[in-house]
Amino acid sequence: MKINDSQLEAVAVKPSQYPADELKEIAFAGRSNVGKSSLLNLLTGRKKLAKVSGNPGKTRTINFYRINDAFRIVDLPGYGYAKVSRSVSESWGPMMEQYLSSRPNLLKVVQLVDIRHAPSKQDIEMHEYLHHYGLDGIVVATKADKISRNQLQKQIKLIRQTLGLDKDDAVIPVSALKKTGHEELLDLMEELIECNS
Repeated sequence: MKINDSQLEAVAVKPSQYPADELKEIAFAGRSNVGKSSLLNLLTGRKKLAKVSGNPGKTRTINFYRINDAFRIVDLPGYGYAKVSRSVSESWGPMMEQYLSSRPNLLKVVQLVDIRHAPSKQDIEMHEYLHHYGLDGIVVATKADKISRNQLQKQIKLIRQTLGLDKDDAVIPVSALKKTGHEELLDLMEELIECNS
């Protein structure tokens, strides 16, 4: 799949602000500094579709992007950033839960983890949460350019073990800097949409 057209369609904090549910959606979730905006820009081939920030934790809303007029990518707020006030980070929980539990056209949530480290406690909680809703199955290991080839398989194995992934679950190493790995993710996304259309 190639993304030729991507537009920000809606910014929401509550269901009344969501766009109509006529298009299938694939959401993206990850810790605040995991490189989610960079990945979304890489997938869409646009430098500034999602704002890449020096201050992690900037996405405090659910952002809906209309892709090729055929489906949506949904950018969920980053979790686990210490400098965001507790009241703000606590309000994200219910906002995300409402979306994840009640959105009928949501197919999957792509979970991002940093390939350099074992998934954090919050990554594990997020994975369990997605598994509970049947939205798990695709993990993107970001910043793949930051480790050696030899370390790659070792880190993927660590991610699989820590999150308790099934053998069918995909772990895709991606580097936004080197522009690698995203084609595999786009293929998986295309497959998902075709299987559910």
